[in-house]
Amino acid sequence: MSRWFATCPKGLEYLLRDELVALGAQEVREALAGVHFEGPLETAYRACLWSRLASRILLPLAEFDAATDDALYTGVQAIAWSQHLAAHATLAVDAHTALSKLTHSQFIAQRVKDAVVDQFRQQGGTRPGVDTEEPDVRLNLRLKRDRATLSLDLAGSPLHRRGWRELQGEAPLKENLAAAMLLRARWPETYAAGGALLDPMCGSGTLLVEAALMAADVAPGWRRDYYGFLGWQQHDIALWRSLLDEARQRAETGLKALRSCFFGSDADPRMVQTAKRNAQEAGVAGFLTLEKRDMAHAAPPQGEERGLVITNPPYGERLGERAQMPALYHALGERLRTQFAGWRAAVLAGDAELGRALGLHAEKKYALYNGALETQLLTFEIRPRDAAPREPKPLSAGAQMLKNRLEKNLKHLRKRLAREDIHCWRAYDQDLPEYAAAIDVYAREGAEPWLHVQEYRAPAEVPAETARIRLREIARAAGELFAVPRERIAIKTRERGKGGSKYGQFDQRGEFVEVAEGGLKFLVNLNDYLDTGLFLDHRLVRAKLRELAAGRRFLNLFAYTATASVYAAAGGARDTTSVDLSATYLDWASSNLALNGFTGAKHRLMQADALTFLRQDRAHYGLIYVDPPTFSNSKRADDFDVQRDHVALLEACGERLVNDGVIVFSNNFRRFKLDEAALAERFDIEDWSAASIPFDFARRADIHGCWLLRHRKAEAAFNPWNGAHPKN
Repeated sequence: MSRWFATCPKGLEYLLRDELVALGAQEVREALAGVHFEGPLETAYRACLWSRLASRILLPLAEFDAATDDALYTGVQAIAWSQHLAAHATLAVDAHTALSKLTHSQFIAQRVKDAVVDQFRQQGGTRPGVDTEEPDVRLNLRLKRDRATLSLDLAGSPLHRRGWRELQGEAPLKENLAAAMLLRARWPETYAAGGALLDPMCGSGTLLVEAALMAADVAPGWRRDYYGFLGWQQHDIALWRSLLDEARQRAETGLKALRSCFFGSDADPRMVQTAKRNAQEAGVAGFLTLEKRDMAHAAPPQGEERGLVITNPPYGERLGERAQMPALYHALGERLRTQFAGWRAAVLAGDAELGRALGLHAEKKYALYNGALETQLLTFEIRPRDAAPREPKPLSAGAQMLKNRLEKNLKHLRKRLAREDIHCWRAYDQDLPEYAAAIDVYAREGAEPWLHVQEYRAPAEVPAETARIRLREIARAAGELFAVPRERIAIKTRERGKGGSKYGQFDQRGEFVEVAEGGLKFLVNLNDYLDTGLFLDHRLVRAKLRELAAGRRFLNLFAYTATASVYAAAGGARDTTSVDLSATYLDWASSNLALNGFTGAKHRLMQADALTFLRQDRAHYGLIYVDPPTFSNSKRADDFDVQRDHVALLEACGERLVNDGVIVFSNNFRRFKLDEAALAERFDIEDWSAASIPFDFARRADIHGCWLLRHRKAEAAFNPWNGAHPKN
């Protein structure tokens, strides 16, 4: 038994896990962009030959610390390389590095190659050569946090290269992504039930060819003539030939039984010809019907009553202007609704906005990556009722009462929201005890709003089923009042999750929505996390930071998505530094800053623990914002408790604060008590809590606390920075 690692594009991990299990893999567990598994060499060979989803199959050879190039060289030399490649063979090295002292991947690859070659030279004088295209052995080195994993790449070249694609269009769809689309859209089930497949924007025919090979039980790697293990010293030629023979027999049997039920069309006649040539190379041309036709005229093929419509329309980033794309997607949605009742459909949309332009209610949404571009796969059941929606049932008495309360709230707040140009706000906060939830509105000017519904704990005497019904009624009543379709309502249900979490597993859609606040733009994610990326109750706190920021250097600790940094930059801060331990949040923060035009060296993003950063940083700031979590037990930092540790945190901030600077400190721990006695000797403290609560949060005036801290005058007089620095 050996340990293996199959790589894949992000978003395909769970599908690949199931596929490997079906191929006989054991101890299978998914990771980011890949799957670990165990099994004999035969299992790895089967994965290379039969996996429709994997990119590479790696055999880990060694794992070692590599903080320096000498340590890297020594770790590689510790492997007996004559067991893996011959002295006269060729090799290539792929290297990737992250969060490590060695940062140059080409240098890392060179050092790995040198270590291998030098070992052969020392042992016998003959050394392997280098072939970056089709080497006898390809090595893969991943360096993360100074820890190296060196693997042998059995694939040699990406497994999505099946060997049949001769030509491609301007925006090719990788074969393993096409396979993932087909599996998510349940194509094998559709084919088994006698259904057909239609791609009305087929391009070079990737989806059609993959669907035909899948239906015919043809191994995706059957036509490849190169693998990375063919020149490996431990390659089992007899085993591999037996697997090829098995694949050949299955292909012959499957192709004899394959139905001619694959239909593709494209408005570009050159793409139709390209698809025909690719189908010919793949050996399935006789089962495909391909023609020139505009998507606007798509219709079920004659004699086919049910099936799957699947397509990868342009996104605007590739083939056309973005402004034209919503109309294209809307036309596609209309065609599906009016012509394909009884069929399934799957569309790979460039983003959530284009997905919404289809105008169909998605059964499922999946985040998939087309190269580096994050996309959204939407699947649909096209039912006859979609063409003529049924009249909705009347609201229950309780739901109507809730809708009336929402209408009253909206009427009360509408003028002020318009006057203050507020687009993101709280519309409802458990006003009626039996409807225990908060409803927040997220929008930007001129765009349809989104609703975010977060359930509170229902009273103990309320049965769980009753609470679930009421939550559905909340979504429906709010959707009707705000004229928002169900797919634009995110609901967070309060269920016991793993590790004692109050909330269960969230969706992982990767769907970001652009909203507006204070004349600025932000990205929120309403489905994937408990928090959305924009704390609505801190709206006035952010406005205060903008007011205080002019001419000052700004430090944002526990920065989260850096909304405060955006406000400070908009207020004229000299520069901003945003510190957070999460790389995910820092990526989000970077997007928020860039969305508002704040990029470059003036706007630093630092991945670090806040207290560690304060101890190590030597800069001084005129405005420091501190909004810590109630507690944190991250493996990458000391445990933090805001009640226990806030004095030490604020004193450390004071060390980095210039003479006339301001610390804005807030947190959402409702039982929090500021230790004024411990802080008063050093700071003048202004309790700004009441003033910082927005009008739409009046029902929860204790939702957060906020304090402004400044150096006491006596201390400022002795501050070594007094007079040494201009106002920062």
